[in-house]
Amino acid sequence: MSDDSLTVKIENAAASPQNMGEMTAADAIGTVGSTNCGDMLRLWIKFKDEEDGRRIIDRATFQSFGCQTAIAVASVATELIRGKTAEEALSLSGEELSAPLGALPPMKIHCAQLVEQALQSALAPTTLPPSNDKPSCSSRASTLSDQLHPQTGKFKINILPS
Repeated sequence: MSDDSLTVKIENAAASPQNMGEMTAADAIGTVGSTNCGDMLRLWIKFKDEEDGRRIIDRATFQSFGCQTAIAVASVATELIRGKTAEEALSLSGEELSAPLGALPPMKIHCAQLVEQALQSALAPTTLPPSNDKPSCSSRASTLSDQLHPQTGKFKINILPS
């Protein structure tokens, strides 16, 4: 794949991200940030029980303060993990989560790793509620923006070119 093709895929995914935004009543939430680049990502996950007894990811959403690549990888990853069990999703590497975009250049691999870490944060075995319990996310369900700016809750996001 050419660099131009990768750039176009990233720009398209970042311009119209899938599953962006806070999810109410999420079963699992993961938040990570990178001090190296300043990117932050929060991932919400909702499960459903299948007839065969498997518990799969029904929906995933995200909020990101990061570059186009981080937004694009989070967008494609939320689509990629749908229908997978927590264990299946946890087995995916950053490279696999970003695969629909193509091979990332070395200076953007950290974006895929950020998404992988958010997924691991959300799906760590100690945070998953039993399938018959109703989760209570109120203490940890604040938005990423509220966490960064609790005093005002208002800010402007500018997406910078990669």
